Amino acid sequence: MSALVRPSPIASVCVVRKHISHVRSTTVPSASSNDAPKLIFVSSVASGHDLEGHPECAARVPAILKELEKGQLLGTHRPQDVMELTGVELAPKSALEGVHTKNYATGLELLCGTRAPVNLDTAPTYCTTSTYADAMRGAGAAIALVDEVCDRSKKGLTPSGFGLVRPPGHHATPRGAMGFCLVGNAAVAARHAQKRGHERVMIFDYDVHHGNGTNDIFHSDLSVLFVSTHEDGSYPGTGKFTDVGSDEGIGATINIPLPPGSGDKAVLTAFEEVVMPGAARFKPDFIIVSAGYDAHWRDPLAGLTFRSGTYHRLCTKLKELANELCEGRIVFLLEGGYDLIGLSEGVADSFRALVGDDSTDFGDIPGLRDEPEEKVRKILNEVKAVHQI
Repeated sequence: MSALVRPSPIASVCVVRKHISHVRSTTVPSASSNDAPKLIFVSSVASGHDLEGHPECAARVPAILKELEKGQLLGTHRPQDVMELTGVELAPKSALEGVHTKNYATGLELLCGTRAPVNLDTAPTYCTTSTYADAMRGAGAAIALVDEVCDRSKKGLTPSGFGLVRPPGHHATPRGAMGFCLVGNAAVAARHAQKRGHERVMIFDYDVHHGNGTNDIFHSDLSVLFVSTHEDGSYPGTGKFTDVGSDEGIGATINIPLPPGSGDKAVLTAFEEVVMPGAARFKPDFIIVSAGYDAHWRDPLAGLTFRSGTYHRLCTKLKELANELCEGRIVFLLEGGYDLIGLSEGVADSFRALVGDDSTDFGDIPGLRDEPEEKVRKILNEVKAVHQI
């Protein structure tokens, strides 16, 4: 499983809840005063979507905002580089019906309105009375970021977008909720980008868990390239390298299951040897990133060993890839990440990458062992052979 001694899951996940639950983001100058930011972000705290003791808790986004404030990475500190979108509207139900069945889109609203609080599965994926609105606001934030990037791209000024949204979405299947996820935010963003005229969309998922929901939504769709790095054997047990899509979508699904203990070297090698050439062959018009931070070595829910600086390196490469292939059009959407320190530090280093700052993650980490390089090499060779990369 893990290459480290990890913190206790419950103790490490929400221990600082009471200290950061009142953190709020600050509105920054509007587009009229900053026409060329490097990064546009939106936060959707979803404070009402909360279950005591649950790892996917309402403390997550405030913890990130506190770390961004500490690192002076908000627009209040650097208005020429960073802009926050505020007043984001809820996504229309039609956006959900574009990636989920009509029965699920209708049933989720009814369930939250009549039976909440309730658990939807054994994970547990839970609903409160505010969950439907919170999930729709997260999807609305994804749509708003795609619009901002599209609109500014037309002017030749293309920022990165980053959605600090919850609940997460990449496990939500076409027919239902799963694995803490209610609405497929990345899938919604991809479909919206297509409506804006960007027909070929790439989704890259670096969450530690396989994004089975996104995988299934686009399984037979050749217009969306889904690429995932994730821990082999971890929840939900899907994402084998032999899953390459189906019907017309064969070849447009690339799964890279990394062995437990894989970290910085493994994922960056996978990116250079598989993700980059796969993207270059697909030629996307827009890139969506399912940005999960539970592959961090501190996270209690899985066994990969990314560092905070790993996310800096990944995000730097992703922005370079977007610049090369699709005029910089890229939007990151928060997925998992359940140790509040690892989550917030990972996102902060991602922000640094996207505004051009250096990583602050240096030095050795006690207890971080060598990666399983032979196992990593074997799986990468298998993925490359299957996809003829």
